[in-house]
Amino acid sequence: MAKIIFIEDAPALQKILGGFLRDLGYNVTSAMDGEAGLALIKKERPDLVLLDLILPKKSGLEMLEEMRSDNSTSSIPVIVLTNVESSESVEGALRLGAKAYLVKTNYSLDEVLEKIKNVLGQDAS
Repeated sequence: MAKIIFIEDAPALQKILGGFLRDLGYNVTSAMDGEAGLALIKKERPDLVLLDLILPKKSGLEMLEEMRSDNSTSSIPVIVLTNVESSESVEGALRLGAKAYLVKTNYSLDEVLEKIKNVLGQDAS
């Protein structure tokens, strides 16, 4: 099953979404801040990154920028999962190659799973 790195500083969401994905067989590794997340991405080379934008030490947009400028991480798909709804953030993330931009409060776990499957090219059934 796919390897996912989930970068999110809210422990409750880490536990709920991370546990949900693990129960479905995904290999989920987590980081609580941008610096740790970036180091983990470079070390693990995941199939997908779930990324919050508001993070300690390094923002999600800064992380995306660094990922895209590094040949070893530039092609890793990223789904932004955040509570930031500003069009500036959406445009910035998509311009930096995010495959999807999800506002946490607007999506159920099943809907997030559908996005993950779509980005990974898995059958969504």
